[in-house]
Amino acid sequence: MAKSKFIPVSVVWEITLACNMRCLHCGSAAGKTRAGELTTKEALNLCEELKELGTRLITLMGGEPFLREDWHIIAQKIKDLGMDLTFISNGLIIDKNIVTQLKKLDPYAIAISLDGGISETHDFIRGIKGSFEKCISCLELLKKEDIPTSIITTIHKKNVKELSKIRELILGKGIAWQIQMAGPTGRFPSNLLISKEEFYSVAMFISSSRNQYSLKELPVMGAHNFGYHSHILGNIMITPIWRGCQAGITTMGIQSNGGVKGCLSLPDDYVEGNIRNKNISDLWNNPSFASYNRHFKKEYLKGDCNKCKYGKRCKGGCQTVSTSLTGEMHNNPYCLYMIEKEIIKK
Repeated sequence: MAKSKFIPVSVVWEITLACNMRCLHCGSAAGKTRAGELTTKEALNLCEELKELGTRLITLMGGEPFLREDWHIIAQKIKDLGMDLTFISNGLIIDKNIVTQLKKLDPYAIAISLDGGISETHDFIRGIKGSFEKCISCLELLKKEDIPTSIITTIHKKNVKELSKIRELILGKGIAWQIQMAGPTGRFPSNLLISKEEFYSVAMFISSSRNQYSLKELPVMGAHNFGYHSHILGNIMITPIWRGCQAGITTMGIQSNGGVKGCLSLPDDYVEGNIRNKNISDLWNNPSFASYNRHFKKEYLKGDCNKCKYGKRCKGGCQTVSTSLTGEMHNNPYCLYMIEKEIIKK
């Protein structure tokens, strides 16, 4: 098979679906181990194949990645192959032993989920009493050992008013902060989805925080589902310029059972094969892989995105948000530019 011009520079890999929390917004409804998760040997072979594909950064997540007994073996293989490594964790079982192993691995970053500015909120969302205190102590432990640390806050109606409190907790501590929106996938109840007005207020918070504090004091940013093309707030996202969903272009998602998607957050309808049935390079290099992005045409745009002047470049925003809210791709209604247009009309 001919080699694709696209390279999976960044891969997000769910190494297990097992989780020790029951977060109400979990998009993958994590809890029990996924049936048929990859063996250690399969995982290590996959690391080598990803290196050959040109992958530079692998993010290990779950579920809770540290519940997988061989996580450190997989992580070490990634580092030995010269790829960068990050983790996404809830922090609940991170102790001195795990931190010692992490320090030896020298990861690019460890991201810990923090979803409330007070214990009552975080513990309620995470389904575990005492998880807030554990999260805070985990952050302190990681920073004490000089491990690059960040937090991820997933926003919905239960915590949308606590951003200032969360900011107070991390301000000036060298902890990066990614803010993302919860969507109606997995076990998340759709009635807790924030409104467009609340969405815009969060974007305003991110923008004002970036203006008020230096990057050293508070490196805060919106995730790929917090945009796009605002004429008022400027860019608040991780990427300096939004050029559309990168699923199948520069990113790839891998499930713990070997299922492969353009983006791990997309519904299972978008699993395009399994590494047990076909080599991952063959899956990635298949011309039909992630065709919704690789072969994008302006005609694919739906709804208001179809009439937008940024449509061709934007591709309709985050495809996970689009599919979860509208049932189709290239039609993300949570868009700063569109919201601003509605405000002007009023």
